[in-house]
Amino acid sequence: MTASIGDRMRLKQKPAYLKSADPMPMLRPPDLVSTQEVGEVVALHPFETVAVRFRRGTFLIPLDQLETVVDPGDEEGAD
Repeated sequence: MTASIGDRMRLKQKPAYLKSADPMPMLRPPDLVSTQEVGEVVALHPFETVAVRFRRGTFLIPLDQLETVVDPGDEEGAD
């Protein structure tokens, strides 16, 4: 999967922990983000990792743990 800055994504399943996207990353509890919450990609990192901004913080998450959220208005041909 590929991602671009501004893409909307959500977690596929609850991870064991979350890693903050701060200058000195820290491990955070997984209950800060639910699997229904939609976040926005704010940075691309090496090794298929992205920084995603959610309501309660920005976290570094591997792309294989995320799924893209498609808004009905974003589909081609929608008026």
